[in-house]
Amino acid sequence: MLIQSFSSCPLHGEGGYPSTQSYTLVLGGFDGLHLGHRSLLDEAKKSGSPIALTTMFGEKGRVLFTREERRVLFERAGIACLLEFDLSGGLRDLVAEEFLRELFAFIPVSRVVCGEDFRFGRGALGTPALLRQLSPCPVSVLPILKTGEKDGGEKISVSLCKRLLGEGELSGLNAWLGSGYFLRGIVEHGREVGRTYGFPTLNLTAPHEKLLPPDGVYGGFCVTPKGRYGTIVNLGPCPTFDVAERRVEAYLDGFSGDLYGETVEVYLMEFYRGIEKFSSAEALKAQLQNDIARLRTRSL
Repeated sequence: MLIQSFSSCPLHGEGGYPSTQSYTLVLGGFDGLHLGHRSLLDEAKKSGSPIALTTMFGEKGRVLFTREERRVLFERAGIACLLEFDLSGGLRDLVAEEFLRELFAFIPVSRVVCGEDFRFGRGALGTPALLRQLSPCPVSVLPILKTGEKDGGEKISVSLCKRLLGEGELSGLNAWLGSGYFLRGIVEHGREVGRTYGFPTLNLTAPHEKLLPPDGVYGGFCVTPKGRYGTIVNLGPCPTFDVAERRVEAYLDGFSGDLYGETVEVYLMEFYRGIEKFSSAEALKAQLQNDIARLRTRSL
């Protein structure tokens, strides 16, 4: 089937659409929600109808947000229904007209919203002009949102966000990602070395498809079932203790207790320093105290 999954809010589980309901359909890849995406949602919300959104998964390479993380973002943004397309399942072979035929046969829509750069179908030959021609309802096509008002501004896109993340430019990245960059995962048992020198950490394993910033120590915050805490994150190995494995270890300032097995979200807001090997646990502890002092100067 063309549409691999259809989810109705809350965004989990499979099923079909309510036959009596009509949606404003927002078309795009939506591998997250940067400001360009959010401008489309803002336009769609003007209709007053519940919003259905398309997203793609199964793409090659690493992603800013995993499929699970995207669902969380979409639900928080007020998306009523989610159409998920598997790019590894033959979707790229559908000609544009066939894609639209199957799409509009699957879900009733009263309005469609997309960006002027939206392309679809085999060879990306489908255009907003073709969409307007074949759509059973009005289509709103919005201009591309850029980083600046002048023509020289760069298009706000997933490619831009990925580049900024790869360069460790978190302030720039988070400016274009309305929600901020985060890693969502389940807290695991780790080496439990941090607690021996007064800095217990929670441990996460990043999904293999998740695009991460360069190794280093970051300041940010962590959202847990027990509240939100300012956080120091070590992303990468821990050479002081001869650990070569790339891990995500987060110290939650002011937290005490147990989060094993809980789902948390770690937000990275600022790069602090690179990974280094300290002469002793005490030297590492002294540096962490400096990191925490820096963290506390910011309102995260």
